[in-house]
Amino acid sequence: MQAEVEAPATARPVGMVAIVGRPNVGKSTLVNALVGERVSITSRKPQTTRDKVLGVRTDDNAQYIFVDTPGFQRRHRNALSRRMNDTVTRALHGVDAIIQVIEAGGWTDADTEVLQLLPPQSTNVILAINKSDLLADRDKMLPLMADSMQRYQFRAIVPVSAEKSRQLDDLLEEVRPLLPEGMLLFDAEQYTDRSARFLAAESVREKAYRLLGDELPYGIAVTIDRWDESRATPQIAATLIVERDTHRPIVIGKDGAKLREISRLARADIEQMLGKPVFLEVWVRVKRGWNDDVRALKSLGYD
Repeated sequence: MQAEVEAPATARPVGMVAIVGRPNVGKSTLVNALVGERVSITSRKPQTTRDKVLGVRTDDNAQYIFVDTPGFQRRHRNALSRRMNDTVTRALHGVDAIIQVIEAGGWTDADTEVLQLLPPQSTNVILAINKSDLLADRDKMLPLMADSMQRYQFRAIVPVSAEKSRQLDDLLEEVRPLLPEGMLLFDAEQYTDRSARFLAAESVREKAYRLLGDELPYGIAVTIDRWDESRATPQIAATLIVERDTHRPIVIGKDGAKLREISRLARADIEQMLGKPVFLEVWVRVKRGWNDDVRALKSLGYD
C-alpha cells in the first residue's frame, strides 16, 4: 500500500497586531473575543493588564497574533506603571497592524494621549469603536467617525462590541490585508504564548480584583510557588502579595471567606484550562512598596 504524502504547508497572511488604548476601554475583552479563548484577564479596575500577552487566532484565511497591552497610565506613576507604559510604547514597533480602541461615547483626554503614541502618518492603524451596542442613538456614530478621521488618518474605522462579539469579522477583514504572507508562527491549536502557570496566576489576580472591588488599591501581585502535575490531581500553591499590613485582612475576609471564594473561582478557571481537577491553595503575604521597587518587580516576573 502506498503511503499517503502529507500536503506541504501553504503560506497565508500571518502577522502581529498590537491592540492599544486607555485603561478600561475593553482591549483584553476584545482580544479574548477575537481569539475565542480567555487569554487576558478582565476587570473594571485600571491596571488589570500588566504584561504584554499574545493571543493567537488561526483560521483558514490567516493567523492573527494579537498583542494585548496594558492601558497607558496617566496616573499612579511608580516603577510598575512606568514599565507598563514602556510595554505599550514598545508594542507599537515591529508589528504589522495597530488597533486603537476607544468607546462609542467619544474621545477622552486619555484616548488622545494614546493617539499621540501612534506612528505619524502610518497606514496600518485601524480604529475600533468599542461598546457600540450601548449607543442609544446610532446616528451619533457617523459624527464620531468623522471626528476620528480628523484626529488621525486611520486606515479604517470599525464599530464593534467586544462583550457581545459583534462585527468582529468586519474588524478581521480590515486587518488581514495588512499581514504579510508567510508560514504559521504558532501551531494552529495554540491560542497564547503564555504558560499555564502564568495564566493560573493571572486568574487568581482577576478573582481578587473582581471580589474586592474598591476595597483594595492596585497593589496586588500573584506568584505561583508550587506547580506539581506529577499527580492525577495537580497541586498548585499561589501567594497573593499586598502592599500593606492593613490590606491582608481585607483579602482574607471574615473567617477567611473572601480568600476561600477567590480560591474557589480561580480553581474553576484553572480546572477548565487544564481539563482536570486541581488542588489550589492561596496564601496572602505583605511586601511593602513592591510596585515601586525595580528588583521586587523583577522577582515577581515584571521584568
